[in-house]
Amino acid sequence: MQPLSHDDPAAVGPYRLLGRLGQGGMGRVYLGRSAGGRTVAVKVVHGQIAADGSFRARFAREVEAARRVGGDWTAPVLDADPDAPVPWVATGYVAGPDLHRAVTVHGPLPPPTALALGAGLGEALAAVHEHGLVHRDVKPSNVLLSLEGPRLIDFGIARASDSTAHLTATGVTVGSPGYMSPEQVTGGAMGPASDIFSFGAVLAFASGGEAPFGGTSPAHLLYQVVHEEPRLDAVPGELRELVTACLAKDPAERPSPRDAARACGGEAGAAGLVAAGWLPRPVVEEVSRRAVDLLNLDMEAPPPATPTPSYASPYATPYPTSPATPYATP
Repeated sequence: MQPLSHDDPAAVGPYRLLGRLGQGGMGRVYLGRSAGGRTVAVKVVHGQIAADGSFRARFAREVEAARRVGGDWTAPVLDADPDAPVPWVATGYVAGPDLHRAVTVHGPLPPPTALALGAGLGEALAAVHEHGLVHRDVKPSNVLLSLEGPRLIDFGIARASDSTAHLTATGVTVGSPGYMSPEQVTGGAMGPASDIFSFGAVLAFASGGEAPFGGTSPAHLLYQVVHEEPRLDAVPGELRELVTACLAKDPAERPSPRDAARACGGEAGAAGLVAAGWLPRPVVEEVSRRAVDLLNLDMEAPPPATPTPSYASPYATPYPTSPATPYATP
């Protein structure tokens, strides 16, 4: 996490900000704290994207749909204001590293941990799809590892699979080379099976330590996704059959999220695998350090200057909470 800079807001809606968690094509993500002491991740949309009326319509619909997504393995949407001058959404904060960092720093996950991860992500995707959403960006950096289990995050670029799906933000690239499905790369029809392809690529990376497609450039990666077979030599035997099925070029040949979850966790599901302690010791130690850092950061952070939060905008826009905020503050 990075400290706030001069162009970051001190608060968003009712949340005091403690630091910047990251940023991407859609906006910036901050660590925030409510007046009642709840820690959240606050995603603030880039100003130039927020100016697009069709994006705002899609964002509002998707936030409403994402709030209905339950399950134990997603970061829940807690609060949002799609109608604010700069739209934002707050989700539950997960104090753990993302999968990309964990594997890069500590190496591939041991098979029991990888199986728990697969079971949890499969159940998370089932919950997402049952509410009419397609995530479209399942990748290692969108999977967080907590002591309580894996968490699938970032519904900010999900797409409703009904008639609202045509509401897209111009100029926004959705997906990550190497984890996108063939139909996503070629602009074909997308559905839940596309997320399963990405799930298979994530599981290959988690268990084998390398992505299944290793092109030297984004264009090369995308070519491999569409035309070449994945490299799965490093994937453990107990996961290779499932990963191979998930990475089928034909969407109809891929398993459902529920089937993928059962292949990893059996009928007991992810909860049974996570209950006894699922993370390897180096990752547990990192989670513990992050929890301590969070406590220290909150103690050091100054209180807000005024009772009413304001947005010290990098977009030169005042940022009040709109009069008709559709979601109650947790």
